[in-house]
Amino acid sequence: MTKLKSPFQKITNDRNFIIDCYLEMLSRINELKIIALIKNEPKSLANQDNDDIPSEKVIQSLSIYFQLMTLVEENAATQYRRKTENQLNIDSTRGSWAEAFKIWKEQGITEEDMLKTIAATHVIPVLTAHPTEAKRVTVIEIHRELYLLLVQRENTALSKIELFENKEKIISLLERWWRTGEIYLEKPDITDERSNVIHYLSKVFPAVLEKSDQQLKSSWIEMGLNPNKIKNPDVFPKINFGSWVGGDRDGHPLVTPNITQETLILHRQTALFLLKNQLLTLASRLSISAINNPIPFVLTEAIEKKAQILGQAGQNSIKRNPYEPWRQYVSLILVQLKNTVSDKTADSQSYYKSSVALEEDLKFLREVLVDNGLKGLADDLLFPIERAVKCFGFHLAKLDIRQNSTFHDKAISQILKTNGEKDFDFENWKEEKRVAFLNKTLESHSLITDVTVSYGPEADNVLDCYRVVRQHVSQYGADGIGSFIVSMTRSLSDLLVVYLLMRETQLLNAKIRVVPLLETIEDLDNGPEILESFLQNTITKQRAAFLDYKQEVMLGYSDSNKDGGTIASKWNLYKAEKALSAVGRKNGTAIFFFHGTGGTISRGGGKYHRFLESMPTNTVNGTIKLTVQGETMAQLFGNPLTATYNLNALASGVAKQTILSKEKTDDAAFPLEIMEFLSQKSCEHYKNLIETPGFIEFYGKVTCIDVLEKSKIGSRPARRTGTRTLNDLRAIPWVFSWNLSRITITGWYGLGEALKTLKEERPEDFKTFKNNVENWTFLKFLMIQTETNLILSNKEMMNWYAELDENEAERKLFMDKILTDYHNGFSIIEELFDEPATKRRSGQYDNLEWRNEKLKVLHQLHLKYLTQWRNLTDENSIEKNKILTKLLSIVNSISSGLKNTG
Repeated sequence: MTKLKSPFQKITNDRNFIIDCYLEMLSRINELKIIALIKNEPKSLANQDNDDIPSEKVIQSLSIYFQLMTLVEENAATQYRRKTENQLNIDSTRGSWAEAFKIWKEQGITEEDMLKTIAATHVIPVLTAHPTEAKRVTVIEIHRELYLLLVQRENTALSKIELFENKEKIISLLERWWRTGEIYLEKPDITDERSNVIHYLSKVFPAVLEKSDQQLKSSWIEMGLNPNKIKNPDVFPKINFGSWVGGDRDGHPLVTPNITQETLILHRQTALFLLKNQLLTLASRLSISAINNPIPFVLTEAIEKKAQILGQAGQNSIKRNPYEPWRQYVSLILVQLKNTVSDKTADSQSYYKSSVALEEDLKFLREVLVDNGLKGLADDLLFPIERAVKCFGFHLAKLDIRQNSTFHDKAISQILKTNGEKDFDFENWKEEKRVAFLNKTLESHSLITDVTVSYGPEADNVLDCYRVVRQHVSQYGADGIGSFIVSMTRSLSDLLVVYLLMRETQLLNAKIRVVPLLETIEDLDNGPEILESFLQNTITKQRAAFLDYKQEVMLGYSDSNKDGGTIASKWNLYKAEKALSAVGRKNGTAIFFFHGTGGTISRGGGKYHRFLESMPTNTVNGTIKLTVQGETMAQLFGNPLTATYNLNALASGVAKQTILSKEKTDDAAFPLEIMEFLSQKSCEHYKNLIETPGFIEFYGKVTCIDVLEKSKIGSRPARRTGTRTLNDLRAIPWVFSWNLSRITITGWYGLGEALKTLKEERPEDFKTFKNNVENWTFLKFLMIQTETNLILSNKEMMNWYAELDENEAERKLFMDKILTDYHNGFSIIEELFDEPATKRRSGQYDNLEWRNEKLKVLHQLHLKYLTQWRNLTDENSIEKNKILTKLLSIVNSISSGLKNTG
């Protein structure tokens, strides 16, 4: 095959190697025509006869090709980080703990303050099911195996025979992948999505946590800090996971109370199984003989006490290892854990009421080992399971419960109507009346619901859900429950309604936060006032102490983008974070943010260390919670080394922000007013586009939104209520559909016009703005992100999709607007950085160079079948469904090629 010239010689060689393996596999299974497709980079296969190369094989072969490119690029990034650490310094890797330690040492931060900051750091990735690139767990496992084989080739000591064997394994694995198939042929249901999330939580993240901790330890020691201070698990950052799958019911009628109940139990069973296996491993390795080592009296005493409590099962377990008291102790812990698993709860001391009790037993074992000179064994064998218990507990991940405020309003109206109230239309009451009613009802000790009464579909659903949570909390505690999140929070009453529902189901005393989700630009603007009134509420004050005087606020990146465009969205999020944090400080409450980010830059995606560096100072408060959405799970955490890097980037980024907040950096030094002007102009230009008559029709023709609405890549509907309006459309398919047409306006539209206006009307401010682009992290991140989306756009392909709109005047009107802003954005961002994107962003251009011609093949197929599908009028015809399946396969393949689409 033709070798591409590239300044990135290592990655070019790796790409060529994996392509050679792929071609060899195809040759062995006699797929010779596919070889020609991969080799020759044809520019138009869309019109070839299916008898020549069936479109299914074109789609599958290119999808695998794109994923191979991504795997090679991930490995290359990891190897590059390793190389820079070896040739330069360990602290040269951006987003690493070593980088943080170097900065802190230069600032004169003491080791004690560093450790306090690390220990106070809390990272909460929340896995959600918003897939725009659906992969079966089987394919994810193949990816992992393949990645490990690629990493193995980096070992320069391998012999020629070993390298040959490695290549043969890769070829065999590629054949298995080819014959496995890529995606769900039926729309995945919630159980499929839940299985995928649990796979990551139980199979991927435990190993990543261990590697992450090891890197933190090694970085600390390598940077010349005291090695004895970094041994205790208590000084490591808190890493916990959350999930929305089975708890997020906003516009998702298939998430029933029964699904939530099943999910909570499944989480618990998986966590206990995970810890049981780790304890079994610990017991097998903790082979310290009492013959050669003195037995501490406290250990003997603890064994006797635990064995007596556990009865015959306890006695049997210690008989198996008569001269190994350390192993006996772990065996007794295992018996107690098995009682926990099987719910043998008659005797409260024979099982673990919570993971905290298991933590205490392991801490005791650590102290015994350390006090008796076995510190090395404690660090090597005990540390990983101590961290696993702290991270996963008995719940695996906290399940957030999310519902829309409108749904709650309907529930209250139904309750009032059933109770015989004449004025029951709660949904349409004014805010003052709603708040007065809720406060009065909450002050009363009388419940307004009865478990034996049915109130209506919304009311029964939400009450049943809360009762499921109540039952779980009563039996197992609240550790497995995340937050009660209110989508589209518009007022104080939207939050107080949740208090009322919690009161009705005896949940007000449970450690569960009520969380506003601020989604649109208007909501972000009103957020501080809503939060102020919520924190001042009597019940909020009563609950504050057992919630540690911390309040979570969720920020929506997707709807604010759809609402006002990417620049206005990012700037209003920035302002909201500052204002909301100030409200918290005024009320003696630490605000931490739950960032509802997606894979694309349009929806808050991007490198974690840059994302955290761009935050306003004094807004992180030691904690970050953020969504890891379906399509980004595999990209960010699919292989161990990339996953470790990303987890460390999150934790070290939060810790750096904590230290930075103590320096009292003044944001006033940055051009805030100019940024406000840019945001306003950008938003005006964006709204002018989407409010132009005919825009919805144009959008419906030039994107595949109609295909996505019938998508099999996720269980959630594309629209909240089913009405065909821009407001009702979910932000995820909105972004996804534009990106698939390579008209990526959700990532840049409005900036070009805003920058042009700033330059022409306020030239001195433009100079000031330009002078700050390198030293204001928020601004630099914003410009780089926007430019990334401009690069992903493709003018040639934009025009292909525009041709789907047969109304020439309409097409010209909108494409002129879009292309003008596209060109303005590109040219003026280049002016800001004094260098063209092709030089500064050579890595991104190199990645696209290996993809674009093959993407063109898929885009042409996409256009061909989209036209055929739309021309078939019988919605239920077999032919139309066959073409839909093909279209969804193409969508997945294009997603693989573009990497970030939704």
